[in-house]
Amino acid sequence: MQKDVWTTLKVLNWTKEYLAARGIENARLEAEWLLCASTGLDRIGLYLNFEKPLNETELAAYREMVARRGRREPLQHILGNQEFYGLEFEVSPEVLIPRHDTETLVEAALARMPEARSVLDIGTGSGCIAIALAKQLPQAAVTAIDISEKALGVARRNADLNGVAIEFLQGSLLDPVVGRCFDLIVSNPPYIPTADIEALDPEVRDYDPRGALDGGAEGLDIYRLLVPAALTCLNPAGWLLVEVGIGQAVAVGQLFRECN
Repeated sequence: MQKDVWTTLKVLNWTKEYLAARGIENARLEAEWLLCASTGLDRIGLYLNFEKPLNETELAAYREMVARRGRREPLQHILGNQEFYGLEFEVSPEVLIPRHDTETLVEAALARMPEARSVLDIGTGSGCIAIALAKQLPQAAVTAIDISEKALGVARRNADLNGVAIEFLQGSLLDPVVGRCFDLIVSNPPYIPTADIEALDPEVRDYDPRGALDGGAEGLDIYRLLVPAALTCLNPAGWLLVEVGIGQAVAVGQLFRECN
């Protein structure tokens, strides 16, 4: 009996339906990225080879990737990387996947402190914020802290990947830099209220580190510790900038005013 021939187009069409049935919104685009990873082609290459059959090695690799995505494992974990601020970053279950929304924090920091000579990133995770700032502020000495040594391992590899020198320190909040001051302090802390975590998309709830998500009952626990400590570690005219969740700006702003 003749075996089915799985051409590029047939594989993509089947995968689109398979992923869409499992609640994945951009099913066709994700199917293309997975097929690129398993064949070594770029997306243009896929379109130029629509009628080309996949070989057994390509099909086996692709099936495994599609099965993982069907279980709602993040695409970034399967591919092993994520783009952020025009740079490529290694990602893994040890770190929060960089979000494009967080690029706003980088842009705000650059707009306010383009001449910063010293920068501190608290809770660096993958290192995406610290590394993006280091690329844009070559005059600055950048320090990044995380409580997780595994996360710092990912961040160090990302710094090497992007050709920047960063001082990485393990510890809680500002403990590793007691007595030091900085022109610019940035942080994207955990800010999701504990009760809201179960309602998150499976890619976030089941695969991102819980410690990078859970901000306590109101989502404000880390801000209450971070803001007063960080404000005492700023140089004159320095800036503390933090990412906040939806609906939290007023409460975090009030915390800044109380501590200033």
